[in-house]
Amino acid sequence: MQDAKEFRQKLYPPMVEGDHDFASVSDKIGDVTLKKKTPFHWFIGFGIAFLVAQLLLMTVTYLVATGIGIWGNNQPIGWAFDIINFVWWIGIGHAGTLISAILLLLNQKWRTSINRFAEAMTLFAVACAGMFPLLHTGRPWLAYWLFPYPNVMGMWPQFRSPLMWDVFAVSTYATVSLLFWYVGLIPDLATLRDRAKNKFFKIVYGILSMGWRGSARHWHRYEIAYLLLAGLSTPLVLSVHSIVSFDFSVAQLPGWHATIFPPYFVAGAIFAGFAMVLILCIPLRHMYNMKDFITHHHLVLMGKVMLATGLIVVYGYAMEAFFGWYSASQFELYMIYNRIWGGPYWWSYWLLILCNGLSIQLLWFKRFRESEFWLFLISVIVSIGMWLERFVIIVTSLHRDFLPSSWAMYSPTVFDWTMFIGTIGFFFTLIYLFVRFLPIISIFEVRTLLPEAHVHGRHQDFEEIVNEVEKEKIDRTS
Repeated sequence: MQDAKEFRQKLYPPMVEGDHDFASVSDKIGDVTLKKKTPFHWFIGFGIAFLVAQLLLMTVTYLVATGIGIWGNNQPIGWAFDIINFVWWIGIGHAGTLISAILLLLNQKWRTSINRFAEAMTLFAVACAGMFPLLHTGRPWLAYWLFPYPNVMGMWPQFRSPLMWDVFAVSTYATVSLLFWYVGLIPDLATLRDRAKNKFFKIVYGILSMGWRGSARHWHRYEIAYLLLAGLSTPLVLSVHSIVSFDFSVAQLPGWHATIFPPYFVAGAIFAGFAMVLILCIPLRHMYNMKDFITHHHLVLMGKVMLATGLIVVYGYAMEAFFGWYSASQFELYMIYNRIWGGPYWWSYWLLILCNGLSIQLLWFKRFRESEFWLFLISVIVSIGMWLERFVIIVTSLHRDFLPSSWAMYSPTVFDWTMFIGTIGFFFTLIYLFVRFLPIISIFEVRTLLPEAHVHGRHQDFEEIVNEVEKEKIDRTS
C-alpha cells in the first residue's frame, strides 16, 4: 500500500498540502485581509512602490503641461518608449486571462491557487499600458474622439488604422477581464463580509458581495455567468495581442512586415505574463505563509509553461532572420544585418537572445525547474528580455529608414525613464493594495480541492488503476 500511495501522489500531485478543512482554508486566506495589524513588511513594500509611483505622477503632469517633446521621440523614430512599454505591459497582462479562462475551460485544477492575483495583475498591467498611447496623442482630454459616437462635427474614427483597432481590443479586454475578476470575487467577498469584525469593512464587503447568500440558485447562476465570461475571455487571449502585433505587421517597414507576428506576439505575451506571475507568487507564498496553497507543484508547472512558450518565441526570432534572408530583399537583408551585428544597437539584440533564448534553457533541468531561487531569477531575466524584444523590434527597425537621409539615432530622455519606472511603481502599489484588502487566493475554489468537497471524486477507482499498472508490469516482464 505504501507503493500505491506514492504512485497516487505522482499520478495526482496534491493541489493543497497540509491537513486542511473548509474552516482552516477560510482562516488561512481570510486572515491575510481581515487581520487587525498590517504586517510591517507590507508598509515597507507599499511605501517604496508608492514613492516610485510619484515619478509617474510628476512626469505625466509635466508632460501634459509641456507636450510630448520631453520624450526622446524623433524622426524617423516616431514611436519609441511609449509603444515599447505599451506592448510590454499588455503582454504581462496576458497570463492572468490565460490562467483564469483557458485553464478553467480545460478543467486544470492547478489554476485555482494562482488565478486570483493573476487576474488582478492583468487589470493593473492594462491600466499601466493604456497610459502610453493615450498620452502619446498629446491631447489625452480628447480621447473620447477615438470612439464612434454621434456628434455634430461629423468626425468619425479612422477604422483602417491599426491603432484604432487597439482602442477597441484593449478596452474590450479590460472590460471582460474586470467582469471576470469581479464575478469570481463575489463568493469570497461574502465570506469576508460574514467574518469581518470591523463594521465599516463589513458594510463595504456586504455591498460588493451583492447580497450573496450561497443558496443553490446563487451558485447555479454564478457558475453559468463565470463559464460564459470564461468563454468570452478565451478568444481575447488570442485576439488582443494579435491585434497589437498588427500595429507593426500591416506596415511596409522591413522588420515589421511579417505574417508570423500574431502567433509570435501571443506566445511572447504568455511567456512574459507567466514570468510576472512567478515574480509575484514566489514572494507572496513566503510572506503570507501560503505554501500549502501555492505548492511546489504549481511553480514547476508554471516553469514548464514558460519553457514551452519561450521556445516558441525563440523560434520566432529564428524565423525573422530566415524571412530576411529568404525574401531576397535588400532592405530586409540590411535590416537583419543592422540588427544582429552591423548596427549601433547590436548589443540589445544579443542581450535579448541571452535573456529570452539562453536563460530558459536551464528549465530543461529538473534541478533548476524545481528551485524557487532559479525560477525567480529566470523570471526576472525573462521580463527584462521581453522589454528588450520590443526595443529591438521598434528602434532597430525605425532608426534606419529606406533613405540614408532619414537615418537617425534614438536615445531615451530622463522623462522616458521616469514614466516607465513610475508605471512599475504604480503597478506594485495596486498589487500591495489588492493584497491588503482582497483575498489573494480564491477561498471557495481552494475548498473544492479538499477531499471532503468531492467524496465521489476521481480517486475512488484508484485501486483499479494500481491493479492495472501492476498487471502491465507483470506482462512486460513475462
